[in-house]
Amino acid sequence: MHRLVRFLGFLFTIGTVVFLVGVGAVAGMIWHYSRDLPDYSQLQDYEPPVMTRVHASDGSLLGEYSKERRLYLPIQAVPKLVINAFLAAEDKNFYEHGGIDFFGMARAGLLYAENYGSNRRPQGASTITQQVTKNFLLTNEVSFTRKIKEALLAMRLERAYSKDKILELYLNEIYLGLGAYGIAAASLVYFDKSVNELTVAEAAYLAALPKAPAALHPIRNRDRAIERRNYVIDRLLENGWIKQADADKARKDPLVVTNRTNAAHIFAGEYFAEEVRRDVFERYGEKKLYEGGLSVRTTLDPKMQVMARKTMVAGLVNFDENQGWRGAISKIDIAGDWGVKLADVKSLSDISPWRMAVVLETSEQSARIGFQPGRELGGAVLKDRQTGNIPLDGVKWAKAAAGPARGRTPTAISQVLSPGDVIYADPLIGKDGAIVEGQYRLRQLPEVSGAMVVMDPWTGRVLAMVGGFSFDQSQFNRATQAYRQPGSSFKPIVYSSALDNGYTPSTVVVDAPIEIDQGQGAGVWRPENYSAGHYHGPTTLRNALRWSLNTVTVRLAQDVGMPLIGEYAKRFGVYDELPNYLSYALGAGETTVMRMVTAYSMFANGGRRVKPTLIDRIQDRYGHTIFKHDARECRGCDAAGGWKNQPEPQLVDRREQVLDAMTAYQITSMMEGVVQGGTAIALKEVGKPIAGKTGTTNDEKDAWFVGFSPDLVVGIYVGYDKPRNLGRKATGGVLAAPIARDFMKLALADKPAIPFRVPAGIKLILVDQLTGMRASPGSGGKTILEAFKPGTAPPDNYSVIGVADADGRPLAPSPDADRTILRSGTGGLY
Repeated sequence: MHRLVRFLGFLFTIGTVVFLVGVGAVAGMIWHYSRDLPDYSQLQDYEPPVMTRVHASDGSLLGEYSKERRLYLPIQAVPKLVINAFLAAEDKNFYEHGGIDFFGMARAGLLYAENYGSNRRPQGASTITQQVTKNFLLTNEVSFTRKIKEALLAMRLERAYSKDKILELYLNEIYLGLGAYGIAAASLVYFDKSVNELTVAEAAYLAALPKAPAALHPIRNRDRAIERRNYVIDRLLENGWIKQADADKARKDPLVVTNRTNAAHIFAGEYFAEEVRRDVFERYGEKKLYEGGLSVRTTLDPKMQVMARKTMVAGLVNFDENQGWRGAISKIDIAGDWGVKLADVKSLSDISPWRMAVVLETSEQSARIGFQPGRELGGAVLKDRQTGNIPLDGVKWAKAAAGPARGRTPTAISQVLSPGDVIYADPLIGKDGAIVEGQYRLRQLPEVSGAMVVMDPWTGRVLAMVGGFSFDQSQFNRATQAYRQPGSSFKPIVYSSALDNGYTPSTVVVDAPIEIDQGQGAGVWRPENYSAGHYHGPTTLRNALRWSLNTVTVRLAQDVGMPLIGEYAKRFGVYDELPNYLSYALGAGETTVMRMVTAYSMFANGGRRVKPTLIDRIQDRYGHTIFKHDARECRGCDAAGGWKNQPEPQLVDRREQVLDAMTAYQITSMMEGVVQGGTAIALKEVGKPIAGKTGTTNDEKDAWFVGFSPDLVVGIYVGYDKPRNLGRKATGGVLAAPIARDFMKLALADKPAIPFRVPAGIKLILVDQLTGMRASPGSGGKTILEAFKPGTAPPDNYSVIGVADADGRPLAPSPDADRTILRSGTGGLY
């Protein structure tokens, strides 16, 4: 008995020593690994990289920019179904353990031993808290050292943060494949839904992804992905988080994912979205753009953008088709599976309803075509093959652009197409305006390009922008990056500088040949009107602008002085510096559509400075506004306590007055005349008050129109990217003005016909339309109401700039000016 007691004492002593040594060893190990643990307090102020989202003015999504596609979602906003799905898949005891799930570890070990050699997936033992410490504070190194540090940090994390905070960090940080980080982004990327819209099957699939997103790819590894999804569904049912019926239905649901685009999410908004991206990048830098979680509300009007794109593309295509058919894009061998070969040909993704196709067979009256098949999310070509027919009517436009048959209308399909030709086609529209089922029309990518900008003249908000035919074809934005000669569309700047300095719309300048000695051996410059050799004699400024007379503009620029015109051009933002050469008065300098539209906005709004913007406001990830375009002060808008019969709020506009309001109205009235009976008469068809000016450059390389209604400005140019002649009579009135007309018809369709606002102080006096003199009672000829400033009036006699008869007396405009053309060298004109 005594020996037994001594033996037990000995065992106790040994046990105690071993225990103390073990405790000491554990303590030492904890102390050793605790010395260089990362500072977990950084998680308190954690700001993960979050994507920047760009929205149109109506709130619809325009674009997303990120390096890691992530939207941060507070735990309160995460549905219970989604939380339970991730707990079922990763850590069902999350809300019960202290960072390390010892029971889970034991269970995982037993299961691993039982299933050893069965090729069954071992059950993980890391808790969500441990995964947070690994993802945020440690590396993916596979070692006992990392696991020990992970466990220590997990326990500390549990003491420092709430369970909800830890789960929030986890659900927003995890990588779930296809470039998506966090559940909010993954929900959009995989299913194009918010997390609140996810079904049981969809939530279970997302919850299955953290372990191996690549191995559970929904296309390449569909069977394995479904198996893992169903495993999560079973765990949800086992834990009592869903009902049996819900589980049965979820298991049967097919795994269907949506290939969410990274491009602009609004059709025709690609150029606009890219311009916004550049703007944000220049303001805040790359990190803020791609990781800052900014919310950008733009000025884009999606409906107006579609109108602008539709009319601009139609104008470019119509012009290009009139030049003839240049041939197929390429040619492929149609033997075997033509779909796979056609899928390898690059097609433009943003020109719907145009589709790429290959000609399969032809006859005299039709051609059978096969359309380019799409691709699965994994890149494989879809097996479905769609075909259609192009009748002879669908190629009637395709006259040969070169060769012996140039200009001839085709009488057989074989004259245009042959098997293997890769082309574009879109649905054929019948004479009744309806789509002809199964019939298509041959299309051709236009060589000519151009741009359009639509702006609110009162705020400078860009409502729509077209930077070219196709963003997929060329990302060069011709609305903001292409510097082109504006031609005669610059003349209103010249005329407004004169009107602002003592001239009136009835001032008379001679339209006659003129010679300018350019000095320094540069020779003599002899500017001519578009109709070379034809002149009108003494002409009012109104009529000179209406007919776009170059010689009048040059004489006016001589009289006013190019330095003054250059100052006004700078005020309007058309040019930064304008050289003092008279040719620049005719628009010989280079500028952009955006700059021209901005300048015309100042005519439309009464002369107030306008700063163009594509962005209304920008908010940071916390909802704080860090940029706002509208800088006007609103007095009384922040009244506390609601309405108490106080005065109405007032907007204080401190913007610079760059042009006298009365001058702005005068030039607007003169440009109304350009639309009503001048070079922009195409827009008269709109039936609403519109003012504007066309422009055509030397050798007809660019065709312009810039104009406006009281509340909308539009600017357009058409031209080749490498400037060359557009063709005979390819003027702004023929090419650009009809595009503007078609756009204005759509944009103003539901708007009342509001006249231009007449500023206080302007006198409207009845004058003879041709002479500009005051109309006497009973006088013949056409009369108009002309705008005069205080202290000015219609002339009683003439002092014509640049002309006199043989006795030195000024010549008056001919009463038959509309019919009489003065020839070079006649009537003493010079």
